[in-house]
Amino acid sequence: MSGKVYLYPIWIRLWHILNALLCLILIITGISMHYASPEGTRISFGLSVTMHNICGIVLTANYLIFFLGNLFTGNGLNYIIQFRNFRQRMWKQIRYYAFGVFLKEQAPFPIGSARKFNPLQQVTYAAMMYFIVPLVFITGWALLFPNVIAEKWLGVDTFALTDFLHIAGGFGVSVFLIIHLYFATMGHKPTDHYKAMWSGYHDDETEHESKDHL
Repeated sequence: MSGKVYLYPIWIRLWHILNALLCLILIITGISMHYASPEGTRISFGLSVTMHNICGIVLTANYLIFFLGNLFTGNGLNYIIQFRNFRQRMWKQIRYYAFGVFLKEQAPFPIGSARKFNPLQQVTYAAMMYFIVPLVFITGWALLFPNVIAEKWLGVDTFALTDFLHIAGGFGVSVFLIIHLYFATMGHKPTDHYKAMWSGYHDDETEHESKDHL
């Protein structure tokens, strides 16, 4: 390896850790509320609601830090999707995740100071952070203050629609989190990416970048 590159500034690391903890609590309390029954659950319905609402409010504030940080620092450039040779680049990354990583092949888009995300990460992270997560926030706040939701819109029960979108968005975040935790083990060692998020420094892999990189 050519050394270490400072890839994750302190504000990114603190935001990321808090974001992960809050998402886990929201997922657990959300499931608890969804499957609440008269027999009771491991977390009472009332406590689940309170914890869910508080964590949702804190997570909203945490997201604003992320949004403003991306707006006023160079970190936002990582979420700008590059459409040049998009299909070829996506296919190379998908093939690597499906086969190459298990054959110990070199990553087609190695991490370095000029690139933090590969093409597939760019698309999924941008969709998650700029579409699905805001959808969860908007519907969550609407459910917290149901008086702002119109009773009907084009003949549709808007409260039920808002609730459905909130649950669907939450499910999407849950699936993303599981996949994210798994892919984070795909470093040279399973703990490399986790250590990088703790220290801020990641191995600079660009020295070994493929000559046929698109």
